[in-house]
Amino acid sequence: MIFGRKKKTGLLMPSMESFDSMLGPGSEIHGRVVANKSIRIDGIVHGNVETPPGKKNITIALGETAKVYGDISAYRILIGGYVEGNVYGAERVELHAKAVVNGDVSYAELGIEPGAEIVGLMVKKVPKKSASEASNPSKKS
Repeated sequence: MIFGRKKKTGLLMPSMESFDSMLGPGSEIHGRVVANKSIRIDGIVHGNVETPPGKKNITIALGETAKVYGDISAYRILIGGYVEGNVYGAERVELHAKAVVNGDVSYAELGIEPGAEIVGLMVKKVPKKSASEASNPSKKS
């Protein structure tokens, strides 16, 4: 754990996140970012931010000064800044008070603080087992 930060959030549970990489507020990246470990972004990214498919326990966190112009896809996503693109959280998506998302948000669990703004669809992921049971209720496991 190189960067650790204990944060206390309004309605959201206090949590301890640790980040192996950090993009500071004075930095700007043009291109796709693939995170193999948790990352905190406080700068600007022009391109998608993602984790390898199927990788669990990786968090992508955007601080209040962060701006991402592209899609974000990860196991857990914490947003405190601006996103112009779609957000795909396999486990959880948290939108903090100053978050602005112009795009769709796909999630398994969702946390939204008062003040967060979303211009797009909210899509809850249904577990595969539940979806198959719903389509064929006579089948028993």
